[in-house]
Amino acid sequence: MKQYVDKSIELPGRVTLQYVEQGDSSGRPVVLLHGVTDSWRSFEPVLPHLPNSVRAFALSQRGHGDSFRPETGYHPRDFAADVAAFMDALELNSAVIVGHSMGSYVAQCFAIDYPARTAGLVLVGSFINCRDNPSVVEFWDSAVSKLTDPVGLDFARDFQVSTLARDVPQEFLDMVICESLKVPARVWKAAFEGLLEADFSEELGGIKAPTLIVWGDRDSYFPRGDQDALTSAIAGSQLTVYGGAGHALHREEPARFASDLTDFVETQAGRKHAPGP
Repeated sequence: MKQYVDKSIELPGRVTLQYVEQGDSSGRPVVLLHGVTDSWRSFEPVLPHLPNSVRAFALSQRGHGDSFRPETGYHPRDFAADVAAFMDALELNSAVIVGHSMGSYVAQCFAIDYPARTAGLVLVGSFINCRDNPSVVEFWDSAVSKLTDPVGLDFARDFQVSTLARDVPQEFLDMVICESLKVPARVWKAAFEGLLEADFSEELGGIKAPTLIVWGDRDSYFPRGDQDALTSAIAGSQLTVYGGAGHALHREEPARFASDLTDFVETQAGRKHAPGP
C-alpha cells in the first residue's frame, strides 16, 4: 500500500486536524470524511485508485486519529464547521464532500449549512437519523454509553468487523482497529450522543448539490429504507447499490468505489467546480 505523509493544520479558534492530500493542485477538490472512531486512513485503500484530476483531502476529524481532542464539540454541526474552516485554510471555494457513516451525516449537514461550497455530495452507508434506528440505539444503550478508558481491544475489533460483509486484508483491519483504540471513551460517547441528537430529515429538501448515495446491501447498521428516503428527499440524487457489500463498502471494494466517485466528480459535480478562494 502506498505510503502517505501526514499533514496537520491549525484551524484558528477551533482545532488542529490531521490530513493527507493527493492529486494535482488544479484538480477538483474532494474532501473525504470517515466514520465514527475511524481516521483519514479509512480511505487509504481508495486513494491509490483516484486519478490526479481528483484533488483529494482525507481528514481525521476532531477527536479522531491524531487530530486534536477537545473536551466538547462533537455534534455533526461542529464537525461540519471544522470542514468549512479547513476549506478556508486551504483556500478551497467549494468541494465535493464525501462521507462514510458518521461522516455522511456531517456531509449532509455541510450541504445544508454551506450550500454554495458544496460542489457535490457522496453519502456512503448513510441514514436519515440514528434516534429511530434500533440497532444504533441498542449499541449505545448496551455498550457505548458504558465505555470507560482504556477502550478494550476486543470491543474495537468487534466494532470494526461489524462494518464488513467481506474480508479485507488483515494488515488493514489491524490498522483500523488501532485507529479506533486511539479514540478515548469520552469521544466515542460524545460522537454517538451527537448522532443520536441530530436530525436533518426536515432539511434534506434544501440540498441542491448533485448527490450520489452509495450503499451495500449487507449493511448491518442502516437499511435500504434509509437509502430510499434519502433519495426521495434529495432532489436529483442517485442511489448505487453494491451487492454483497457491508457498511464499509469503500474498504471492501476500493477500486470500484474510486471509479464511481471519479465518474461522479467528473460528470456530475464538475459543473460546480470553482478553483481557488
